[in-house]
Amino acid sequence: MYLFRITACALGLFAGLGCGVAAPGAAAPAANEPTREQCSAAVAEARALAASLRPDHLSRYFAERHLHQAMAEAGNGEFDECLEMAARASDEVRERRHDLRPGERLNVLGPDE
Repeated sequence: MYLFRITACALGLFAGLGCGVAAPGAAAPAANEPTREQCSAAVAEARALAASLRPDHLSRYFAERHLHQAMAEAGNGEFDECLEMAARASDEVRERRHDLRPGERLNVLGPDE
């Protein structure tokens, strides 16, 4: 019985080592994963685009919300989500999907309201 356990453990150990040798790159992260630097560059670019709109423009407001979410995702280490939110912010500014008619105003409640 003792010899059977040693043999089973030895085979398991060799099988595990064999899998590690057969697939050395499996445990390494993919090289094309987004990085913090890429995220920061995308956010800076989108922020510059948003700054080109006037402060009360509705598309700028929504772009800034997307940028805020992008920075939150970057803080969580989710750089792919950060890039996605920065792209949404850029699209918001470029396409200007939201606009207010003359005389209309966006009523944003403050944190104390």
